[in-house]
Amino acid sequence: MPKMLELTLIHDGTHWVARNQDLAASAESLEELDRVVGQLLKRTGRLRAGEKLSVLMAFDNSTIPQWIRQYAQHYFNRVVDYSGSDG
Repeated sequence: MPKMLELTLIHDGTHWVARNQDLAASAESLEELDRVVGQLLKRTGRLRAGEKLSVLMAFDNSTIPQWIRQYAQHYFNRVVDYSGSDG
């Protein structure tokens, strides 16, 4: 089973931002954010060759208006799997 890392996900109006107390990455699209996070994990040594790592990106619901939260209780959360052998 791969290791799991948790990041909080927000949209700041122009960029998707994934962060925790140790890491932060941002990009204009989710696809690009996935690439940036993968590069950051490798650069910081959190993902090494031959390893697998799952990243939970949990959306921070406090960034959406209170009135809509009842309709979007989990706006969205996503899990992205990374491999140390990915390009």
